[in-house]
Amino acid sequence: RRFFDGLKPTDYLAIMAYVERTPEAQAALDEIRRAVRAHYGVATTSGYGPRFLHSTGQFHKGGPPSGHFLQITAEPALDLPIPGEVYTFGTLIRAQALGDLEALARRNYPVLRLHVTGDVGRGLQTIAQAARQAAGE
Repeated sequence: RRFFDGLKPTDYLAIMAYVERTPEAQAALDEIRRAVRAHYGVATTSGYGPRFLHSTGQFHKGGPPSGHFLQITAEPALDLPIPGEVYTFGTLIRAQALGDLEALARRNYPVLRLHVTGDVGRGLQTIAQAARQAAGE
């Protein structure tokens, strides 16, 4: 709740989801956005990492300092090795997420990272439920 309570009407909430894009994940992210928008009256966005980094991710770091950032990460369902490297795609994506988190934190932007373990769909629903409770629903 403290994270959301810092939102002002001129701010926005960006949900950066480093999870597999599924209908279940999208429904949970939409639920978080609706609850926050309805209660706090701020604009909300969501994007799937790491693909958003080259578009809205640049706006997050280079745009106006009015963003609040909720980063959601999870272990990949299938973690494949990168040919010719000693690490996996999961390791690469985790490093990209942490790098983005650190870049936002260095700018003193409000950022909260939540890591889902186990069933990602259930974890996202738990986060959505917490957002609804924080919004007084």
